[in-house]
Amino acid sequence: MSYVRSLIDRGLVRPGGRLPAERDLAIEIGVSRPTIRAGIRALSAMGVVTAKHGSGTYIQDGPPTLGSEPLSFLAALHGFTRDNMYEARRILEVGAAGVAAERAKPEHLARLAEEVANLFASMDDPQGFLLHDINFHRAVATASGNPIVGAVVEMIAALYYEQRRQTAERATNLNLHDAAEMHRRIYQAIRAHDARAARKAMNEHLLHSSAHQAREQQSGSPTGAKPATPPSGTTPAPRARTAARRR
Repeated sequence: MSYVRSLIDRGLVRPGGRLPAERDLAIEIGVSRPTIRAGIRALSAMGVVTAKHGSGTYIQDGPPTLGSEPLSFLAALHGFTRDNMYEARRILEVGAAGVAAERAKPEHLARLAEEVANLFASMDDPQGFLLHDINFHRAVATASGNPIVGAVVEMIAALYYEQRRQTAERATNLNLHDAAEMHRRIYQAIRAHDARAARKAMNEHLLHSSAHQAREQQSGSPTGAKPATPPSGTTPAPRARTAARRR
């Protein structure tokens, strides 16, 4: 791994570039081919390289990615709560929404608009709605223009999806309608390049979502156990009068 890092640092390989063959790496570094394979597997798990069958091993191109597996293990080990998850999301995504409002390009706005439309179109499909919900938040992080924020939000989004998909079917049409409206408010603020409004809308959305899931888990619990207390200051978002009204 350190040898590949040195190649990257010296500019000898760039995103999309092909690494030398295993045999050549083994000779160059002076280790066995199984050792090279183990190192490549580790780099692949980190999202640094990708193997293409019959072609070779390449440095990842495009936006950086962080695998969610380490975070998933930590969640299982330390018992991450819903409040932990939403607090982390607010720390990251509220700021990301504000920066996105300042930096979003036309292609970012187009993607956000598409995901908002998809949310309204999939309110009879909770699992599909969940995917578009997550894609919207990924798009906001991408629109911030900060690859570190984008990578971290992507990692947390993957963990959130694994947790949320088990209970997504409990969401009512009214819940999904309210959520779609809140996503539209975030998009409108970003489109207007209003950073303050974007941060406010994202914060309110995440607080509302956390409180909704607390109620959802309580009503769906077979033991009636009380879930973790939602963040203080949580208030439901005002219900939209019509889903068809768009600015």
